[in-house]
Amino acid sequence: MTAVAPRLDTPDAPVSVPISTRLRRKPWKVAVVAVIVTAGLFWSLAPIYWMVTTSLKNPLEVTRLNPTLYPHALTGQNYGELFGQTLPFSSFLENSVVTSLVAAVIAVAISAFAGYSLSRGQWRLRGFTGQIILATRILPLVVLVGPLYLIFLKTHLLNTYYGLILGYTSFALPFGAWMMKGFIDAVPREIEEAARVDGYGRIGILFRVVLPLTLPGLFTTGAFVFMDAWNNLLYPLTLIDSLKMQTLPPGLLTSFTGQFKTDWGGMMAAACLTTIPLMAAFFAIQRYMVRGLTAGALAGQ
Repeated sequence: MTAVAPRLDTPDAPVSVPISTRLRRKPWKVAVVAVIVTAGLFWSLAPIYWMVTTSLKNPLEVTRLNPTLYPHALTGQNYGELFGQTLPFSSFLENSVVTSLVAAVIAVAISAFAGYSLSRGQWRLRGFTGQIILATRILPLVVLVGPLYLIFLKTHLLNTYYGLILGYTSFALPFGAWMMKGFIDAVPREIEEAARVDGYGRIGILFRVVLPLTLPGLFTTGAFVFMDAWNNLLYPLTLIDSLKMQTLPPGLLTSFTGQFKTDWGGMMAAACLTTIPLMAAFFAIQRYMVRGLTAGALAGQ
């Protein structure tokens, strides 16, 4: 006679249901999600579609009372006139590229030092200084244009690259300093202590340890500064008098908008070419931007 082991009844383990199965059980949820996503895509892509199609229409079709959804007669006239003799579009593009890139590089370099000082410094009034820097970001741009105009007028920086770059950099530094502070806060202090034991000083630790670990933050800060300078309208419109020194936003505004007529086709063609550098920059560094924003959000946890 053999002994039978007693049976122990245990509760059944929970069975995981695949997501696809759960969605099939409630098709109305799938329909609602699809409608919301489709509406969001339409809301986001409709202006881009209208900009592209308008840039390919002739002047007669653009000004019709009943607008067409697509160009009935494709034409590249609007793009060809951008680089003609009457409109200095190439000068607008060159001014925007030079000033935005230089301002982004300078702002990132200074923000790296400022962020490291606010994150690792032990000097007095560090917290108060950080709050003052943040408070300057709260001030609207229109409040700062008047004093900057008087300063640049006295220092002969109006209608110059130096004035544009200095203004863009000044506006971006408070934001960049706090962005870099958040990224540097996420770097463990033990790594810096180990580097200090190896004989590195503050500058060596910053360049050899901290900045390589915060590379996504540097790209993220630089991308935001570049886009902010590229899209800035009020600052160059107020402080630049020469048409050839204007950047793209004020240059396009003053070139295509007249008292009795607006060249919508040319404006949309210029807008298409203006968005290409931003789209290229975004898709080139979107991986670093996502990593950088995630690191900044998790700083201090």
